[in-house]
Amino acid sequence: MNKTDLIEKVAKEADLSKAAAGRAVNAVFDGISGALSKGEDVGIVGFGTFSVSERPARQGRNPQTGKPIQIKATKVPKFKAGKNLKESVK
Repeated sequence: MNKTDLIEKVAKEADLSKAAAGRAVNAVFDGISGALSKGEDVGIVGFGTFSVSERPARQGRNPQTGKPIQIKATKVPKFKAGKNLKESVK
């Protein structure tokens, strides 16, 4: 399922136009992204928790040359599935 499929599903389930469903889906994604960019966690009961994880700097290797390279520390988004989501996948 891609974003377009998700918008169509929301439109059908919520009896909305595709334009309104698209705005709703985009608002949810923007809300999650905005909170994560501020370092906040986003918990959706029964679905899961979005959070920001920090990766420390580390030594890596260039796969083409084999030479060591320094990989900078970075922040990455992380998702932990909730109980209901885990159960629905089984």
